[in-house]
Amino acid sequence: MASTTRSTSAATIAAGAAGAMLACSAFVPSSSGLRGSVSSVNTVSSASQSPPSSLEQSSLQSAAAALVAPGLVAASAAALLGSRRGRAAEARQVGACKAFENEMGATMPMKYFDPLGMSKDGDAEVFRRRRCAEIKNGRVAMWACMGYIVPQYVRWPGYCSPSMDVKFSDVPNGIAALTKVPAEGWAQIGIFIAFLELFPGRQEKDAIPGDLPGFGKLGVPIFARKCDVEGSRRSLEAEINNGRLAMIAITGMVAQNMYFGTTDPKMWLPGAAFEGELGVQAPVGFWDPLGLAADGDVDNFKRRRAVELKHGRICMLACVGYIVPEYFRWPGFLSPAQGIKFADVPHGIAAVSKVPLEGWLQIGLFIGHYEGQFFRQDPKRAPGDFENYGFLGVGKNFIFNFDPIEFQDADVKNKKLAAEIANGRLAMIALSAMVFQNGTVGTTGPAMWLPSN
Repeated sequence: MASTTRSTSAATIAAGAAGAMLACSAFVPSSSGLRGSVSSVNTVSSASQSPPSSLEQSSLQSAAAALVAPGLVAASAAALLGSRRGRAAEARQVGACKAFENEMGATMPMKYFDPLGMSKDGDAEVFRRRRCAEIKNGRVAMWACMGYIVPQYVRWPGYCSPSMDVKFSDVPNGIAALTKVPAEGWAQIGIFIAFLELFPGRQEKDAIPGDLPGFGKLGVPIFARKCDVEGSRRSLEAEINNGRLAMIAITGMVAQNMYFGTTDPKMWLPGAAFEGELGVQAPVGFWDPLGLAADGDVDNFKRRRAVELKHGRICMLACVGYIVPEYFRWPGFLSPAQGIKFADVPHGIAAVSKVPLEGWLQIGLFIGHYEGQFFRQDPKRAPGDFENYGFLGVGKNFIFNFDPIEFQDADVKNKKLAAEIANGRLAMIALSAMVFQNGTVGTTGPAMWLPSN
């Protein structure tokens, strides 16, 4: 495809240049204008009165052709050269993919994965250097992940700095340790890392990436057996993949440590204050990634749960309301004074700009009446449990007048209420997707749900 495009571009350039050469005589000025001398300025009027001879026109056309011809040749040559270079670059890129697709780390599910094209030049030395860095960084990240967890339960005994009376147990874990370790301690860490890099941890040119002189298989110190490429290919690829995962994991740990300000179990597990509440169910259990309930405030939790239930119920009705009006509309007029029928109001987002102001006032008053009279939350009742209302918030009001459904069996009741919470959460996500899809597709009809044939 690319080579065909370049050939077409070359032909276009050549045709354009040829056309310019054929049409050059139409834009050739008079002979006096070509010379550009002082005398030519004085003879403009006389030249305009007497037309040039056929010999002069022939000479000018020949001169123009002589000027255009080299440009034509140069443009054609440049286009052909660019086409060859493009094909050569494509061949190199394809060759680079094939050159490294059988290397260590090209495993499922991504196989050879180079989205930024860093190895598209096929340079084996650069690829080897990056692989060495990847393995070393992966090993460091695996140690760092363990180092984020173990110090919460085990610390070295004794002093980190006897002269400054700083014990290992006094140094906090995680990011907070950066400001607590003395300068002498950082100097020791730097010297230790430099020693490993220069001597036992240096990468030799005749060894595979990650096989270091002072370390054996998987970077274990020298007393372990040396690396066997063919016999250990599976474990070596597992090391690369685990190192990649560890690099992502340590990044997440540092970010989470910065957010929570600690590395204790609160960083990994949510608080247990509300684990027995409704809505704590598979697959995520008690899920509070933002830590909104971390303070254990019962009143705040009840308020949020009441809001969650109310929004879930509204969204379940809204999801139904996105589908039903495509097949059924209320009869009669929405606004008799303005002659607007219910059937005239479009469905979905488009209705926002079509409903009259009086209609929005009625909707606002209706919602306010429900909030202030029927759906007022009693602090003595469970969240979402309103007086004269029962299962799914259905009960007596100015529209319906029947006794609400009540479940006497506590297990059945809890199961129904948990299902309502879960369905409400799903409905909130579904309605967001419906509004987005309606705004994208521009309709709420079947085209929003089913692709066109």
